Amino acid sequence: MGAILSHVCQLFHGKKREFVEGIVCQADELEDDEMRICDLAGEGRILVVKHQGQISALGTKCSHYGAPLDKGVVSNGRIRCPWHGACFNVSTGDIEDFPGLDGIPCYQVEVGDSGDVKVRAKRQHIHENKCTKQLGKRSDECKDVALVLGGGAAGASCVEALRESGFKGRVVLATKEKYLPYDRPKLSKALDMEAEKMQLRSTAFYEASDIEVLTEHEATSVDKDERKVCFKNGAELTYTSLVVATGSRPRVLAVPGSDLENVCVLRSPEDGNAVAARLLGRDVVIIGSSFIGMEVAAYCQGKAASVVVVGSSSVPYERSLGPKIGAMLQAMHEAKGIVFKMGLSVREFKGESGRLTQVLLTDGSELPADVCLMGVGVTPCTEMLRDVVKLDKHGNVVVDKRLRSSADGIYAAGDIASFPLPLADDELVVMGHWQLAHYHGRVAGRNAAGLQTDVSTVPFFWTQLFGKSIRYTGYCPKFDDVIFDGDVDEQKFVAFFCQGDKVKGVASMNRDPAAARWAERMAADGYPSKQRVMEELAEKRAAE
Repeated sequence: MGAILSHVCQLFHGKKREFVEGIVCQADELEDDEMRICDLAGEGRILVVKHQGQISALGTKCSHYGAPLDKGVVSNGRIRCPWHGACFNVSTGDIEDFPGLDGIPCYQVEVGDSGDVKVRAKRQHIHENKCTKQLGKRSDECKDVALVLGGGAAGASCVEALRESGFKGRVVLATKEKYLPYDRPKLSKALDMEAEKMQLRSTAFYEASDIEVLTEHEATSVDKDERKVCFKNGAELTYTSLVVATGSRPRVLAVPGSDLENVCVLRSPEDGNAVAARLLGRDVVIIGSSFIGMEVAAYCQGKAASVVVVGSSSVPYERSLGPKIGAMLQAMHEAKGIVFKMGLSVREFKGESGRLTQVLLTDGSELPADVCLMGVGVTPCTEMLRDVVKLDKHGNVVVDKRLRSSADGIYAAGDIASFPLPLADDELVVMGHWQLAHYHGRVAGRNAAGLQTDVSTVPFFWTQLFGKSIRYTGYCPKFDDVIFDGDVDEQKFVAFFCQGDKVKGVASMNRDPAAARWAERMAADGYPSKQRVMEELAEKRAAE
């Protein structure tokens, strides 16, 4: 009897140690839409949120890169991360927009008669600040097969969405790469990073959810009548539903010498590692002055003997961020010793014994070069879909609001999808953003599982250079005016990109959570009017 009682006591105390609870604040102290960091009984910090009259308690950090969520924005029933725009449901902690794959912990809240806000949480969750959902598994009774092509963000998000949405059939993720899905945006910021350290999920995670991952499986053809995919290695798979998320490949300049050794592109960890191994103490030339080129230039600074960036526009990022921001970012790089050759392109790569030695530009100048990396755009990997689905003139897959292609049972997601963007009055757009690829994967997976889900998101992307970030939200590929709040040269501003009478894009630097706040505003109300934004800025300045 004593042994039994002792065992019961041990179980009780073990259960008690598993949880922690305590009073964290008073309900009447909280303003609506306030987010407050509170200590929970000395065990750790939690985020207490009051939104639409309800009080919630959640993890304090974004599950993507650990951004402090109290510095973000609470709106529309969710918290948006200030760094990269991921959104979490205020009531459940579930991730609702991306990047990232996990939700955040959501704790039990009880408001007493005296207004005490009591929170009860698992100790483990307080310290993890991340909540990975338990996904469903395959059932032998279900003979359906969901095949996902591509191991990027869209593919990784899609297979999880299939299981989370209750799909009980076979789920197969086939990728031409050697690795499990990994965090591709890190490639241009840390060329020497190993793929294993960038993995989004472990082998054990996929096994636990009955998700088959087939590496080194490059699709070569799709038979929409037989519902069959053939692979380069000779394998074949039949499917019930097919999600194509094969992404794009870097373009190679069609000039003499582009096949010389050390003329490189950046797509895989092998590409990045090869460049990182070759650049130390060498002369490096980078072709392209947009996101990939500028991030790689920042990485090379201090490692290479010299770094030269060649761009076809007058300043970097001119088409996406405008001349003023582009000039500031160029000056930031030049202060680090990076040289720019703008308004030019490559005429020829020259070499000796098959190895690069010089880059000849269109103005006749020659740059010494031991390594050259090209960041001059991409081409969609959709060759296997010719005569299978409708493609646009660039080779992207034309899809509807549920990411369905013109062929029954075939969906497209991520960089290759030409999809209707609600924010832009359903204009067909193609956007190679990490956030959007995650989101597309979720939508495609839910629809393939039978849950009718439309695309409804506000694009959000970012770049990081020398430890400083620019964040951008909205969609404004062609702007005719830019309104600034703050000082661009001091690298602290918000920029409003206008087309006609609408503000269609917002960029910020050192002004968090401005981009997140405008993303939520666009999500709720669409593009704001240019006149209204100007009035709000005038009111703000008058109040300062």
